[in-house]
Amino acid sequence: MKKTNAMRILDRSKVSYNAITYQVDESDLSASHVAESLHQDVSKVFKTLVLEGDKTGFVVACVPGAEEVHLKNLAALSGNKKCAMIPMKDILKVTGYIRGGCSPFGMKKQFPTFIDESVLLFNKVYVSAGVRGMQVEISPADLIQLTRGKTGKIT
Repeated sequence: MKKTNAMRILDRSKVSYNAITYQVDESDLSASHVAESLHQDVSKVFKTLVLEGDKTGFVVACVPGAEEVHLKNLAALSGNKKCAMIPMKDILKVTGYIRGGCSPFGMKKQFPTFIDESVLLFNKVYVSAGVRGMQVEISPADLIQLTRGKTGKIT
């Protein structure tokens, strides 16, 4: 298995994780498809979203796969008056990752990261390994520590 940049960061940080591959469906990059492919509950598969706050600039939100980010909650937690999703065409330029393969680890810059508090309900969660077709299973504590994330109700 070829290591991704996100996996190399996890290795350097001596974080325990499992890399899991799945069949990519280019017509369905949804977290629910990923969860089905992994035979996991979609609430354990966290998608990585990139938004822009009116005061802080770019922020990252990690939310359960079936949920949508609540923009007002994220804005309040991140110190903004409002937040908006960045245009899809800007994801690669801002993060270094493509849609469907955006990992919370190893973006071009370390952006403030906010993780929905539901992450604390699980022993392990799944986030993108940085490419389509691969996820990493990781403990919520390691996800929070490595991203320097702050948890809160953002869905």
